Amino acid sequence: MTDGHGGPNMHPNQAFHTTTDRQNANFARERAFGILSVAPGDGPPMLSHVPFILDVDGGVAELHLVRSNPIARALKTPLPARIAVSGPDSYISPDWYLVDDQVPTWNYVAVHLTGTLELRPQEELPHLLARQTEFFESQLLPKPLWTLDKMSDEALAKMMRMIVPCRMRVEATDGTWKLNQNKTDDARNSAADAVDAFGIGAETRILAALMRGAGQP
Repeated sequence: MTDGHGGPNMHPNQAFHTTTDRQNANFARERAFGILSVAPGDGPPMLSHVPFILDVDGGVAELHLVRSNPIARALKTPLPARIAVSGPDSYISPDWYLVDDQVPTWNYVAVHLTGTLELRPQEELPHLLARQTEFFESQLLPKPLWTLDKMSDEALAKMMRMIVPCRMRVEATDGTWKLNQNKTDDARNSAADAVDAFGIGAETRILAALMRGAGQP
């Protein structure tokens, strides 16, 4: 696997690729949702938004797909695939740096998991669904955990017929953490304050906090 230095589809500025494989894998594991991309043959890439679970070593991502999903139908043999995991993001106005001759940009966090996707035997599906459900439900404590045994046998069997288990062997992990690391501390922190107050994007308060910490060793 790479060591966070940016794959061919990540931002080319190496200032934004100082995170390690472990940091990037931890981010993807906690986020646990991304865009799965597969490009079979000469056709256009096929995309699907999927929840997934990533093992502790960051080497295996597991997920399920609806049986009628074109990606599932294409997996007659294992295929190269990528999961793009997005984090907080925001537009950055040049005025926020309080420095002349700046240009607009967009700050963001993104991690790509690249590897080989394959279908798994159908008998693995119940265990996969149980582990996925436990991962997400455990974050809702003290709410009682929802488990598969709360479904009727008939409803569960019907659902199981509609989906298939998949596994991706992760061969590369790449991350872009674009947090204005290429600016002075004063300019970056000024922009972070503005993102916190006026940011346009997603999870702007989290992004602002990451920007403030980006200058620390």
